[in-house]
Amino acid sequence: MSMSNVVAAVLPAGDPGITPNQDGLPGLAVLRSIVGALLTWGLVACVAGLVISVIVWAVAHHQGNYSNASGGKTGVLVAAGGALLIGGANAIITFFSGLGAGI
Repeated sequence: MSMSNVVAAVLPAGDPGITPNQDGLPGLAVLRSIVGALLTWGLVACVAGLVISVIVWAVAHHQGNYSNASGGKTGVLVAAGGALLIGGANAIITFFSGLGAGI
């Protein structure tokens, strides 16, 4: 009996039948609450970053400091991108989880 036949005999040839479940470990409701709070904090931080970046952009542009105005523009884009990723976190994870399940 060759080594490949031994491995094939030991490993099952089908789906192991393991799927995500909601009752495997205690504390899932608390963990969801914590992650939801983190999403909220992240969105609040993005709003603050956006406001600060717009102020920096406007004041720097008004004073002719185009280097800092460019930094303000970058801050606006970073804050908007952060809000996009945080807001879409559930959809992004669901999408890639679905792709992974199809492998």
